Amino acid sequence: MQSTETSSSLPENTYCALPRRLLAMLYDAIILLGLLIIASAVALPFGGVNRIALQDFWFTLWLLLVCFAYLAGCWRYGGLTVGMRAWKLRLVSSDGGKISWSRCLLRFLVGLVSLAVFGLGFLWALADKNKRTWHDLAAGTVLIRPIDVES
Repeated sequence: MQSTETSSSLPENTYCALPRRLLAMLYDAIILLGLLIIASAVALPFGGVNRIALQDFWFTLWLLLVCFAYLAGCWRYGGLTVGMRAWKLRLVSSDGGKISWSRCLLRFLVGLVSLAVFGLGFLWALADKNKRTWHDLAAGTVLIRPIDVES
């Protein structure tokens, strides 16, 4: 109950709309692509050149770990990724504090599910009054545009 009360106490214009969220994700996807290329190069000596994501369990797990390290590290320590900084967004817990590692993990895993079901978890933001996605709801987080930022 507290998470709903706290997040609904924010002014409505501070919640991040889906287009802005997707643009921030595009920026982060470019960074993640570079990190995944480096991670693949690091993994190359440990299994040959036939490593294929989603076909090799350990390689896929390694790539997911790299993605989690980037995203969760940014969420936990700064409340924003590079893409979120560019689009003037901030991720906060529903109580306004920093996001714990367990919430980061839950948000990451549910975010993967949100993508896996053809993006339905992201489209949920269109129906939610606070513009939250499935992973925001599951982890008790909200993506906001700080009040002092003008669009």
